[in-house]
Amino acid sequence: MKSIKVGALLGLMALLSTGCEEILEENPQSQIVPSYFNSPSGVLGGIAGVYNDIRGQWGTEGFTVEMQAGTDDFLQGASSGGGPAYTYNGLNGSNFGSAWGVAFQDINTLNGVLQYGATIDLPEATRRQYLAQAKFLRGFWYFYLVQTWGDVPLSTTFITVPSQAASRQPAADVYAQIIKDLTEAAADLPNTPTAPFLGKAATKPVAQLLLAKVYLTRGWLNNTAADFTQAATICADIIANKATYGLDLWADYGDAFVPANDYGKETMFVSDHVLDPKFGYYQVGAGASGGAAQNLTPWFTTWNYPNNSGVNSFVNAAGTLVNSGTSGMIRDSQYGRPYVRMRPNTDRLKTGPNTGKSYFLDQAFTNRNIDTRFANSFTTVYIANTSVTNTPTAANNRRGIGYTTVVGADTAVWLPDFEVAGAPQFVGTRPFKGIVVPPSLWNNGIFPALKKFMDPSRGANFNDPSTRPVVLYRFSDVYLTGAEAYLKANDPTRAAALINVVRQRAAFKKTNTAAQNAAAATALTITPADVTVDFILDERSREFFGEWQRWHDLVRTRSLVRRVQAWNPEAAANIKDYHMLRPIPQTQIDRVVEGPKFPQNPGY
Repeated sequence: MKSIKVGALLGLMALLSTGCEEILEENPQSQIVPSYFNSPSGVLGGIAGVYNDIRGQWGTEGFTVEMQAGTDDFLQGASSGGGPAYTYNGLNGSNFGSAWGVAFQDINTLNGVLQYGATIDLPEATRRQYLAQAKFLRGFWYFYLVQTWGDVPLSTTFITVPSQAASRQPAADVYAQIIKDLTEAAADLPNTPTAPFLGKAATKPVAQLLLAKVYLTRGWLNNTAADFTQAATICADIIANKATYGLDLWADYGDAFVPANDYGKETMFVSDHVLDPKFGYYQVGAGASGGAAQNLTPWFTTWNYPNNSGVNSFVNAAGTLVNSGTSGMIRDSQYGRPYVRMRPNTDRLKTGPNTGKSYFLDQAFTNRNIDTRFANSFTTVYIANTSVTNTPTAANNRRGIGYTTVVGADTAVWLPDFEVAGAPQFVGTRPFKGIVVPPSLWNNGIFPALKKFMDPSRGANFNDPSTRPVVLYRFSDVYLTGAEAYLKANDPTRAAALINVVRQRAAFKKTNTAAQNAAAATALTITPADVTVDFILDERSREFFGEWQRWHDLVRTRSLVRRVQAWNPEAAANIKDYHMLRPIPQTQIDRVVEGPKFPQNPGY
């Protein structure tokens, strides 16, 4: 704990952190931290502190919203509190930027690790591995910063004296430093996780994938063919050496999200959220909420199924789903804690060229009878977990039948991906114990819940945050990153080949015969002529829905404004070109009182 605290507090001496002056008055860290970094435990503690701070963002509510809201994938849930991020209406430096201070704090910690770690008393191979971890993490944070805000302060030296001056350096310089860090990190990191960096910490292929993403993103910014070629080559190299790296795709897409496989062959890089105290404080139990670096991912996209799933529900004359009966569900760990913060973009558009269409069903998750990623990503059937009895004469029993729901057997709620005549009272002409909610009745309070991240290990403590890791990179990302790079390098044939690996895996079902799986794979196979930027973005929706990548995917491909205007009814009227960069936090601007004023991004 001591090393993690020191690693985290180190960077607070920099201007860019929050609460700087008060902490400095109470804890003059500049007198102790440099000497602490002169030891192997100090260097390791600094790295551990940075990993802990990544955990403080990925999986938490505010940061998850910032990474995914205001895109074509997500709309606000009924209990959402992040309106400006979803709608761009009122988005400014006072309501955005949860990771700005943390990122610069960690960068300063890593600068200290690299400065003092170069001379610590360790075997050369071990020292190089420690420094490679630090270089990877510095590149990781700077890549997040430059994608999100463009020009940002660039520092590679350890700051021990507070300053009230700061400036932004050109994004080109930041990208050059990221490439240098990741290239050097990839050269020295081990092929597979090695003590003391076990689990799924940074390894050579992880650094290579991030490097490929950096080249791809810089290539889009500058339309540089060499960057696209470099990104494609790196991805091809990772795939060619997958056995050496212990990486591969699971045969079944759903197996990538089985808790037992969280650290398996498809997982490349994670943010750990285990209870082990060496990773820092992690609150569980009745007092748990959104803080303490908690993984709340299973909650965010879960609708309020206990309150909205009355077995006697019916549609009134106005076409509204009315809940007049006793619920057939109670909250449990299988279906999760309903936070209802964000939901899939299921709305059917009322205007524009896509009138009558839903991005969710008509653009992203097509071929649902073959492509398993819809069924493996979303919960559409809720099996009763509490027994309910109704009589035919009950005043609220609009179906005129008597029944008792059987726990573990009867369906309490079914959300089919097609319209069902008579829903929600009937399936066709047959009375139904549960409710049937077809797409025409989906709204911000009832929708298919994202199930990939559910954590059944919590048992009776279903309100606890998850102790599963947040998976930042999976091996399938190597294929789709490489495909995008090949497309931009004017090689759609290789792009299609990489995409087909991912799509053919998505066609696999354990319940199919070999012949059926072969036919399904053929049905999902595309040709080079099919490969466009929009096709790749749709494919990334199918493959990575909810995996903290969407906003950066759309920004990288210069598609954010176009696709939001085409598909997102909440944000279409407000989004502008300047929203391709996020607003600089106002606290940063206000604290720069020496030298030139710290500039805000245009439009904010």
